[in-house]
Amino acid sequence: MSSRNGQPDDGPDRRHRRPEGVSDETVEALGSLSKALETTERARGHLYSFHQLTGTADLELDRAVELLHKAGHPDWAEAVRTQVLGRNVIPGHWTFQIVEAYDDTYYRPFRELEQTAVEELADGRDHLYEAEMKEARRTAGHPHHTARPDVDPQITGGDGG
Repeated sequence: MSSRNGQPDDGPDRRHRRPEGVSDETVEALGSLSKALETTERARGHLYSFHQLTGTADLELDRAVELLHKAGHPDWAEAVRTQVLGRNVIPGHWTFQIVEAYDDTYYRPFRELEQTAVEELADGRDHLYEAEMKEARRTAGHPHHTARPDVDPQITGGDGG
């Protein structure tokens, strides 16, 4: 990609350039919406951690039951087996059901709404807020401040320092 003066263009790719007519306020609002979705992605990851950790603990209870039997404590083994092993974590729910309900009720609708907002308000261009922040903060011509991965710092005059 070359600029008008024949030099290589070291700006953001088209996908990360603000479409004509999109206001600063819209870019900021979409950035905020995206940040909220990213936080929700992290929350969802923690929910999967909860799911996997609880499942791992439940599977370990099989070993505890077996060892309690071997150690001569059949009443304790039976108590663990009947009182904790396979127990719901909240009434009527194992962790996989909580994950499914979260995805169906909150995560999926949020993700779809964010994607639709970006499509309708910014011509489908993601991360405009971040791309503009990057452009404002980088040092043009510096080999480690290129706008895109496909820009060769040697061609754009980077000095390697």
